Order: sequence, then structure tokens, then C-alpha cells
Amino acid sequence: MADKYLDLVNTPLPGRLAKALGLPRPSVLRRYTPGEAIATRPVLVAGSGSGADALAEVLLGWDVEVRRHVLPGEKLSAAVVVLDAVAAPADLAGPMLELGQAVKLLVPGGRVVALFRSSADTTDPAEAAARQGIDGAIRSVAHEVRWGATANGIILRGDAATTDPTTLGALRFFLSGKSAYVDGQFVEVSATPAGSIAGLAAATTAEGEGVPDQPLAGRTAVVTGAARGIGAKIAEVLARDGARVVALDVPAAGEQLAQVANRVGGTALQLDITAPDAAARILEHAGQRFGMLDIVVHNAGITRDKLLANMDASRWDSVIAVNIASQLRMNEEFLASPVFSDTGRIISLASTSGIAGNRGQSNYAASKAGVIGMVRAQAAAFDGVGRTINAVAPGFIETDMTAKIPPLTRQVARRLSSLQQGGLPVDVAETIAFLASDAAAGINGQVVRVCGQNLVGA
Repeated sequence: MADKYLDLVNTPLPGRLAKALGLPRPSVLRRYTPGEAIATRPVLVAGSGSGADALAEVLLGWDVEVRRHVLPGEKLSAAVVVLDAVAAPADLAGPMLELGQAVKLLVPGGRVVALFRSSADTTDPAEAAARQGIDGAIRSVAHEVRWGATANGIILRGDAATTDPTTLGALRFFLSGKSAYVDGQFVEVSATPAGSIAGLAAATTAEGEGVPDQPLAGRTAVVTGAARGIGAKIAEVLARDGARVVALDVPAAGEQLAQVANRVGGTALQLDITAPDAAARILEHAGQRFGMLDIVVHNAGITRDKLLANMDASRWDSVIAVNIASQLRMNEEFLASPVFSDTGRIISLASTSGIAGNRGQSNYAASKAGVIGMVRAQAAAFDGVGRTINAVAPGFIETDMTAKIPPLTRQVARRLSSLQQGGLPVDVAETIAFLASDAAAGINGQVVRVCGQNLVGA
């Protein structure tokens, strides 16, 4: 459903009136368009360590104009602050204060990205304090930036470096329009597993020619719940990026499912994912038609809302069966099958309801929190083997379901984020496509929130 208020306040007279009255003034977000430049204005790379120097060299190879210090009055597309060498809280002042000057120079839709090491990888109290301090500082910056700008972070784990392929893949994602509704979030990256990034070098190094137009070319993806809404958009974006898509949904949605499959040039599979043979049928379909299954997107989900005091077993059990139990069962079969690729990707849809809870959704929140627990636990079995499992947790996304929310409640929900608006299905789809790509080979067991830095559970 269109956000008419957003459209209104981005016209001159209503915009001035909203400013005078102190009303929210959400900006039109900069979303991805094919062929877009990674930056149309200079990009600041702040930080004095070797990691910052190396990253600046790579960005120059991306045909980006790089600045190592703020030039007064010069507009910036992005500010990248590299804090991988901080050893104590006192080390934060210089680069963070320079970032503060850069924030004032960001163009609409600008980006702030921080790169730093995980506090979990040190036992030194001062070093851990400094690293954790970056987390709080960047989340605060995300609340402060305006005009559709965002601020996010890349946390380096173990031996990961600022120029590791996955680090650079995450940086490209955060700098691009694909991350329009990802704000105030952090992604942990590990050193990219050997042999898991065929063709990625050209996408991430200074000597390369840039990201391929179709980073998922030659891959086969299955998307559950693909007949409508977010699922349909996921299928479209994966197909745009080159994947061969198997669109899956229940038989009752067969007509809509066929339309989606035809639109993306894929195949349709009518199937109830709670059926005991669901995984076997998916593997058979993908194997017979394409020889391999590379990407699984667990998007299918249902709600059966009631206060827990009024909840019955049917409502509870059906939500758990569809939203989490089916995934656990299917994943076990996928991982045991030779049809599932050695560099396969599993991406599950969680929800901010599974992080912060939501009134009347104890069953739904349990299932979505369960997805997060599953992803984090199963990631250990994937480390270093080329496969990954991750989750995406949408916040308020403009869909047919949210359009049924009472108007006043819907308006409040839209404004409860740093970006002061709901996201679009494409925002979820872009994040999933990134996690499905070679560029995310070192991202495993992560939950990426696509919520505009929602103030609840952000």
C-alpha cells in the first residue's frame, strides 16, 4: 500500500508545513537501479591504520573518488570509517569526530559504514570496550543522519581483513541502493573460505572490472511462499541477478504461483512445505530440471494471532509447523543430499517480532525467534565448508498484510524507525540476494534486520 504521507511531505508546500509543525518528514529512499554507480560523489575513508590505507586503494580501483580527510564544503556520497586497529576507548575520538564532520556533508541517500573488529575476539578489557563502543556510536549515528542516509557496520571476525572478498562484498552492499532499508545494523564477516568464491575476484578487487551484472548466473534457487508479496519479489530479484528460480507455494495459490514463475522465467512447484516428503520433492524437481540446488529461501510463513490467554492448540501448532518445524526438517534433508551444492546458501525469513516480541503474536514470535536460534546453531556445521546459512528479519514492510492494519496504527508503525517509513518487499529481496551471492561467502549464522532501524528491537 502506498505511503501517501511520504509522497505528500516530499512536495514543497506540505514539506514546509510539516517542518513548521515538527511532524515527521521521511525522505524518498535511494534504492538500487541496474547499472548504478557505487558513488556519484567522493567517498571519505577515515582511519589511519594499514587497513584503512589498503581499503582506500581498493576503492580507487572501483572507479570511486576517494578522500582520506574531510574537505570543507565538499559533498560526499559516503563516509567509511575504518577502526580495525583501535586498542582503547581513547583511540575513537579522532576518527569519530572526523566522521561527525563528514555526516554533515552527505548527499541525500548517503551512506556511513564502519569497519571494526569484534569485541568477542579479544580478552583485553580496554580493547573490548573500544570495539563495543563503536557499536553504540554507529547505532547512534544511524539515528542522527537525515535525508534517507543510513549508517551500518561490518564486524571483522578472526583473520578477516578490510580487503577480504567478503568484507568488500558487504561494503558494496551497504554503499549501494540495495541496502536502502537496512539501517543501524551490523554484519559479522569471517575470512572467505577457500574455493567458495568462484568468479568473485573480479567483483571485489582493485584489478577487477566490478560486480557482474548477474552475480547469481548459473545458480538454481527455490523460494517458498513465492505466489505473492515478499516471496514474489524475492523470486523476481533472484531472477534479475541471473538465478534459475523454482517458485513454490501451496496448491491453493497455484494460479498466482504460475504467474510469478512465468514472469521470472522459472518453474512452479505446488507443494505444502509441512508435508513429510516436501524436501524430497524439491530436490527431485531441482535435480531433474537443473542438476543442482544452490539457494534455498525459506520465505513461507503464516500468522494466527491471538493473545496467549485466548490461544488454542490449532493456532499455535499450525504456525510452528509452517514457520520453523518445516525448515528444520527440510534443511536436514538438503544438507544430506548430493543435489544441494557444496557452496549452497540457505536464507530464512525471521522477523523483528522474533527479536522484540509483539502483542498477540506469541506463537508467531516463538517461530521467528526459533528461526534465529536455528540459523545460529546450524552455522557451526557450515563454518569453513563453503556453505552458509543466514536469516533476514524484516520490520514493517508495505504488503497486503500490513495494508489491513487499521489506518492510525499503520501510520504509527511506519514512523517508528529512523527512516520514518515502512520498507518495501524489494528491500527484503535485495538483502536475500546479497546473502545468496558469492560476495557473502564469509557471512554465516547472521541475522540481518531490514527494518529501517525500527525503534522496537533495533
